[in-house]
Amino acid sequence: MALLETQDFGVSARLGGIEVDVLRDLTFTLGPGKVLSLVGESGAGKSMIGRAIARDLPAGFAVSTGRLAFEGRDLASLPARDLAALLGREIAFIPQEPLSALNPVLTVGRQFDEHLRRIEPAPRAERRARAVAALESMRLPRPDELLARYPHQLSGGMCQRVLIAMAFASRPKLIVADEPTTALDVTVQAEIVRLLRALQDREGTGVLFITHDLRLAADVGDEVLVLYAGRPAERGPARLLRAPAHPYTRCLELAAPAIDGERRGLYALPERMPGLMTLGDLPGCRFAPRCPNAVAACREAPPPFVEVAPGQVAACLRPEMTAGIPAPPPEAAPPVAAACAPLLEVRDLGKVFTSRRGLFGRFRSLVAVREARLRLADGEFVGVVGESGSGKSTLARLIVGLERPSAGTIVLAGEDVTVDDRRSRAIRRSLVQMVFQDPQSALNPRRRVGSLVTQALEARTPAIPPQERLARAEALLAAVGLPPDAARRYPAQLSGGQKQRVNIARALAAEPRILVADEIVSGLDVSVQAQIMDLLARLRRERGFSMLFISHDLSVVRHLCDRVIVMYRGDIVESGPTERVFRNPAHAYTRTLLAAVPR
Repeated sequence: MALLETQDFGVSARLGGIEVDVLRDLTFTLGPGKVLSLVGESGAGKSMIGRAIARDLPAGFAVSTGRLAFEGRDLASLPARDLAALLGREIAFIPQEPLSALNPVLTVGRQFDEHLRRIEPAPRAERRARAVAALESMRLPRPDELLARYPHQLSGGMCQRVLIAMAFASRPKLIVADEPTTALDVTVQAEIVRLLRALQDREGTGVLFITHDLRLAADVGDEVLVLYAGRPAERGPARLLRAPAHPYTRCLELAAPAIDGERRGLYALPERMPGLMTLGDLPGCRFAPRCPNAVAACREAPPPFVEVAPGQVAACLRPEMTAGIPAPPPEAAPPVAAACAPLLEVRDLGKVFTSRRGLFGRFRSLVAVREARLRLADGEFVGVVGESGSGKSTLARLIVGLERPSAGTIVLAGEDVTVDDRRSRAIRRSLVQMVFQDPQSALNPRRRVGSLVTQALEARTPAIPPQERLARAEALLAAVGLPPDAARRYPAQLSGGQKQRVNIARALAAEPRILVADEIVSGLDVSVQAQIMDLLARLRRERGFSMLFISHDLSVVRHLCDRVIVMYRGDIVESGPTERVFRNPAHAYTRTLLAAVPR
């Protein structure tokens, strides 16, 4: 018997008095011990499948067609009490947003204990031992101490690993993993993939693995199902999708930078996936407006599924044309000026954090950065890579002045700015701007986008008249590829990629010579990631700024950066030209990072 099975499954929503197909024609089978990877951009309908399994569809959404069954039982008609008995025990979920999924007023240990007590009653000491063992399996440091912490005291990646540990603890038959590795380092990602496989082998667990990363989907899954705007585009064994038959799958493949082989450009899909309100206006293939191979017939009726290889089907009228979609040629980076004095120089920089447990407890010291040295030339892009806790973000915060160094020197354009005084702050404001990882939390939700950008202009030159500020704000938004009406929207009305563009525009308002970008493309769809990376490369040519680019994605760093710095537990263990370091890594830790990247 199949573990999870759908047959012509569909979900519809009533929007503005119109019935809209959110999901349709969804057919797949997931057996015990197998992994089905669901791939697609945000809005494709991937998470809607998980919500349908939990019978947690948004208000106004309902199952419209077909069947969704777990071990032969239709989940849509199963009594609520029986469904509640399944969820958390036989069906476990790993949600996408860990900070939203964990209760902020309860410790991790309390939440873990409540979960274990619900799925399998046992003595309290035994439950605690199981919780510690589960957290250890996620490579979390000092799990016994971690149980006493609250979610806000952990990083996003640590919270995600806590949720994965909870899901594994019940030894479920089915795990629905919704983007479980998006915010995690490649080494932790590889460890979680290994644990998923071990659980499959030992318990026969089936996994519905939801991701926007086609390479990871093929690496993890036995089968891959590609969704576009709520409809399957392509399905088949993971090995066969090395030769995709649907143009959308091919475009996703070309949008992801390569970690090895010849360097190439990135295929940036035009526009965005159609929204729910516009799906009714697309009687044909929903991908046709963005497809490089579309013809008139593609827009007239939904394409049928055709078998292009044994076990591989694609919803395309012209699958034979897909392989001909070319990879864009690589763009040559502008030459970096070999100046005698670098724009930024960091010498023996160190940062030690000190804390005390309790009112009379001992002080504890944590070395976040140790004797860091780096140089950034005018117009140069330097990548900083390493696992969470390696000191990447602390190094960035020291450079922009958000933290005070415990030792060492920071020199900007020949000026020593180590000491936090009025002169140093003025130099930093004129030369350095930071773009943060989470675009949502970095933007005030109560201000319009135009106001957010003009606010940055006001801070730099308050004497500019309002009309001129607005004109300059609109020019900045146009420079980052946003439409003219974006200035009148609120952040909630923008996609994740558009919000990140607003953050970049706001940083550029100060006309900095250095951008410090902290994980600004992590968590974005590969298509949006390609657009942001192309944007940064274009702005580099046009404005000539330098960038310190912090990322856990080594393929992105390889594509974008001239040089790379590798950090491990506060130390810079290797640095050099990106191609040389990635082709011939000298340090064992660098080799570990590169080996963990899915290929």
